[in-house]
Amino acid sequence: MAAALAVGAASGGATTPAAALFGDVEIKPIESNIAERPWASVEAGSGADSSRLAIDQNADTAWIAADSGAQWLTLDLGGIYDNIRKVEVVFPDSGAVYQYVVEASGDGDDWTVIADRSDNAAPGRGGVELLTRPDTRYIRVTITGTSPGATVGVSEISAYNYLRDDVVLGADLSYIDDFQNRQYWVHPLEEDRGAGPFLLDVAQDRGMELVRLRIFNEPRSESSGSPVNPPRQGPERSLQSAKWIKERGLELAIDFHYSDSWADPGKQAKPRAWAELPFDELVDAVYGYTHDYIRQLVDQGTTPDKVAIGNEVNNGFLWGSEAAGMTTGPVVGTANPAYFRNQPGIYQSQPGGGLLWPYMNSDDPVEQRLYSEAFDRFAELQAAGIRAVRDASPSTLVEIHSLTGSGIGPVVGPGVGNQEISGIEKAMEMWSQTLSRLEDEHGVFPDIIGQSYYPEYHGTMEQLEHNLHTVASAYPEVQLVVAETSYPASGGGGAPMPNAIYPRTIQGQADAIQRVFQATNDVINNQGKGVLTWEPASWQSMFRSVPGMANTFEPHSSIDIYNKSRATHVMEDRVYRTVLVGAEPALPETVQVLTTADGSIASVPVDWDEVSADGTDTTGRVAVSGSTEFGGVTALVDVIDDYVTPACGERVSGRHLGPLTIDSGVTCIERATIAGPVTVGPGASVVITNGQVTGPVTSQGDGVVVVCGTRVTGPLTIQRASSVTLGNPIVGCEPNTVTGPVSVNDVSGWNVIAGNRITGPLACSGNDPAPVNNGSINTAGRKSGQCAGL
Repeated sequence: MAAALAVGAASGGATTPAAALFGDVEIKPIESNIAERPWASVEAGSGADSSRLAIDQNADTAWIAADSGAQWLTLDLGGIYDNIRKVEVVFPDSGAVYQYVVEASGDGDDWTVIADRSDNAAPGRGGVELLTRPDTRYIRVTITGTSPGATVGVSEISAYNYLRDDVVLGADLSYIDDFQNRQYWVHPLEEDRGAGPFLLDVAQDRGMELVRLRIFNEPRSESSGSPVNPPRQGPERSLQSAKWIKERGLELAIDFHYSDSWADPGKQAKPRAWAELPFDELVDAVYGYTHDYIRQLVDQGTTPDKVAIGNEVNNGFLWGSEAAGMTTGPVVGTANPAYFRNQPGIYQSQPGGGLLWPYMNSDDPVEQRLYSEAFDRFAELQAAGIRAVRDASPSTLVEIHSLTGSGIGPVVGPGVGNQEISGIEKAMEMWSQTLSRLEDEHGVFPDIIGQSYYPEYHGTMEQLEHNLHTVASAYPEVQLVVAETSYPASGGGGAPMPNAIYPRTIQGQADAIQRVFQATNDVINNQGKGVLTWEPASWQSMFRSVPGMANTFEPHSSIDIYNKSRATHVMEDRVYRTVLVGAEPALPETVQVLTTADGSIASVPVDWDEVSADGTDTTGRVAVSGSTEFGGVTALVDVIDDYVTPACGERVSGRHLGPLTIDSGVTCIERATIAGPVTVGPGASVVITNGQVTGPVTSQGDGVVVVCGTRVTGPLTIQRASSVTLGNPIVGCEPNTVTGPVSVNDVSGWNVIAGNRITGPLACSGNDPAPVNNGSINTAGRKSGQCAGL
């Protein structure tokens, strides 16, 4: 299904359903092919026009090298990745042998060899290589040799990324200050109910690492503006919540709303106590309140790990008199809370930190000035909060929390008319205007950019990835987190949420949230640092109320995404084999597995399914499933009629009397009897199969020489060829019988001499690489030089 493919997964560890929790969900470790991301690119030694075909996710297309000899293709992942653990290379021809080297680099200058397959002798379309190398940006495959006639190129190169340990997964659980009468158990219907009864115990048990708390200044009703009792998520109650969090060793995040009620893009009212302060005093209030509260947390032993200066501030925060006159459209001052709108004499009496988006592209000088001044105020308030946190707790990271910037919408205002701007354009304008002011005018900069992502409001997962990448590319010095996300497990008849592909089921909930984990982890340069689900105990919940048990809740099995999204092992989960029609594939007894904890690679046995009796009776591809203790493996077996050979330009068959001279192109001598010498000139190639040649065979140029299943009477001399095959049973080239000496010298490429019967001496020198026999020993009168061991 699309959801499973989006998260990846055949290699990585146990994937048994979490049936003990509510619902039956399959959760696999996150695996991403970064080569399919739009920011990945490729460069080739030759044939650059087709190089992009090597990452188009279509194995039927390929980069084809334009030149002969060793060729390379380099995959640029667009940035550094610390957890690339698997590389897969697929070549164009299933009936050819490819010899190659795979390397990795962080800077494109210093390379580490991942795998050296330059001695490969088996035909097949590719292979999977495992690696442990932090700081990887480039993957290079160099084709060092191919069997004669093979297409030199790469169909697909893939680099797989896995969830890093430093990507912190957690949730906003602010309502824990009001859930004391509830009991949360992992398995409430079993004798051993597991972690509980406190929500935090269950969250920690299921793998959450960080809990965020929102802080209202003086909690008030959104409608009336009157104080509420109890003051949920107020400063005092949240101090106790912070103790509960830190007692369990969880990380703590603080999300200041700087409001007495909910703050989000449509409502950012000042606290009542600050509403009528002149702007300079408002700045001082932000600093003093923030500093004092962080010091209270530090002093009680609950130092926060990060602090957000405002919640979803893409329209600014601490709105004030700048809202006056803004009466239509999605702009400051037109939305809730009701008390802000209904009491303008209080809440709109003094300037605040609202942003005047209706003036973004205005040509009116007055509106341009107002637009700029609004950003000045916003940045000054943000700077006050940032300084306060750092003065109170230098180890705490500081975040500015906005939206991902998806979607397109109108910006409307006086004198402006309607403007259509993309969400990411607006987001990047906000970061550009704000961060430049923070750095240039206030000498501060945030550590983290936090972004909310809900598909129904903020677009597709692809838009999320695009927007995260855009911000990361523009600001490589900051960390990125998805500060809020969620997905429902029910409703809508199970139909996906707007902009999503995942059904509203428990499985869909797991897949959707895990996909956000993946998108964050895939941000270039390891800048993606965390994901928080928003209130999973009460909104688009990951829990259910247990029937028949009052105030008792248990988690959906989707909650195990926190425990199971990281791979403990990465496997060589695909192997490629090629066989002729009717032959039985020889599948490997073991495959490689990498243990992520220590980077070690070991061989593990595979139990393969039986191949059906007629499975290879016709050409095509047969997929054979195998199992290991770490998960499944698939063997992709290509069934072919013949192995690849050079394309023939001229053909010779039957009887030929007298000398045969080949001056150009490829001449194929097939089932022929040649009485007289065969001479191959510079630049020409010859393929001799199943024939007889009386007289010497001599090649003195840089072409290809292939001799299979042939009896040669007289010397066989090859000098300076680019490729030599004298017998190679592995690819169907039967051994030869030669009466007379054989000499192979100064060959510059593929060089196989295998299984031949030679009555004279076999002498080889100056070949690079040296000849090999691929396990088929030659018999000869005397073997010398590089052929002494053949």
